[in-house]
Amino acid sequence: MMTPPEGTVRDWLDQRAAQGGTGFVFPDGQPDLGWDQLRQGAGAVAARLTDLGIAKGESVAILYPNCREALLVLFGVLYGGFRATMINLVAGDSAVAYALDHSDARFAFVHDSQLDLFARTADRDRIARVPAPDQNEPQGQGDLHDLSPGDDALLMYTSGTTGRPKGVVHTHASLLAGGWTTAVAHDLTDADRGFCVLPIYHINGLCVTVMGTLVSGGSLAMCEKFSASRFWDNLGKTGATWFSVVPTIISHLLHSDLAPDADTRQRVRFGRSASSPLAPDVQRAFEDRFGIPIVETMGLTETAAQILSNPLPPGVRKIGSPGIAFGNEVAIFDTRMQPVPPGTEGELVIRGPNVMSEYLKNPEATEGTFTSDGWLRTGDLARMDADGYVFVTGRLKELIIKGGENIAPREIDEALYSHPDVIEAAAFARPCASYGETVEAAVKIREGSSLTALDLSQICHDKLGRFKSPDMVHVLLELPKGPSGKIQRNRILEIVGEKTLAAQPEP
Repeated sequence: MMTPPEGTVRDWLDQRAAQGGTGFVFPDGQPDLGWDQLRQGAGAVAARLTDLGIAKGESVAILYPNCREALLVLFGVLYGGFRATMINLVAGDSAVAYALDHSDARFAFVHDSQLDLFARTADRDRIARVPAPDQNEPQGQGDLHDLSPGDDALLMYTSGTTGRPKGVVHTHASLLAGGWTTAVAHDLTDADRGFCVLPIYHINGLCVTVMGTLVSGGSLAMCEKFSASRFWDNLGKTGATWFSVVPTIISHLLHSDLAPDADTRQRVRFGRSASSPLAPDVQRAFEDRFGIPIVETMGLTETAAQILSNPLPPGVRKIGSPGIAFGNEVAIFDTRMQPVPPGTEGELVIRGPNVMSEYLKNPEATEGTFTSDGWLRTGDLARMDADGYVFVTGRLKELIIKGGENIAPREIDEALYSHPDVIEAAAFARPCASYGETVEAAVKIREGSSLTALDLSQICHDKLGRFKSPDMVHVLLELPKGPSGKIQRNRILEIVGEKTLAAQPEP
């Protein structure tokens, strides 16, 4: 399919149901979910919400982990023409309370495991829990709202690393286009079965795997969550042909004793990495050990996930790059929002059918994110080579400015990842009276390793020189991560500070 999908999620689910077949399987033990069953269940949920008097485009909150019921709820809200408001279950109580309040949701679907979270964060005078769907409930007889591609479909809140989270609004058109950019980049067909271990309340899990499956007509194996000990076994027994993960998962699999069997290696076409940069040494080590190619990609909440991808083998995969544009346009702009020559660093911008419509109730942020001619500013620093491959050099907001010099944390991360015992690594800034900011880093190392913080400092000195190298490397049991498994660089200084205070003797 060379053009973006037309119609709405309702149209596409009707089409898949008419074709029949299995849409979703659940290696954790729930029954398979056929496309026709999903459409019937979604129709029943949509009718119930319509009967409650919920207006078209009104927010309906969803507090669900990955499971069969979550799909019935999600597709039910979308099928009825409401705005599926996906609540990040691990964002913390204040962020959850903010999203529930800011979204103006009057109704919420709440999984039994999230009842305590809902009780702590919801204003019960303003929002009511809707009973879970009866999976045998007949579809209601009421008329559903009329739907068009430009109607609101999804509301998802950013991680809020710079102040309050922003509510990203996607239409049916941009949501479907997010699945389509994945399908065209990875040549997904109805013969493919994806493998989902990322939460669907995150844009990667929802758009890449769920919408990618809807648009391509294949099927999806959905796990409750990532488990290093069960990953290869579940991948094998479900017959999956591709998987979508994040760099921390790739690193954890690499440091596990388990490996895929020969049939799985042969069947799996590729693994897909996104959400944060993949260290080249980790990618090479994974491919050397497991014989499965990793395709590095890049996506944003604001773009319904994927904007860039490396081509599949035998196409050229450039290690260290999230690839080229598929289904949208990308460019590198200078501070005056003008294109720069190939090889020149600037801000990565994007334009295409998968781009959000707005930040909810935040016209200033929306206006500041779009240029006058419709380019979305990503906030990422990058350069593009003559072949159109993008190399991300850092985040504008994450640059460490030491003595007036810009240092990209990614450079330090990659130096640390060059040692095979490093499982997780992230550089960060510490305020400093002399330099403005100095460089520090945190790492998680393999159990049983004799590697020391001093060894890692020396590796950085050798690769980067003294000025860019971290003044201190902190060895932690775990680095803080968001719902997708992306390391949260902005939280490390706080954690390291708490650890330092705890280690000090009492006066």
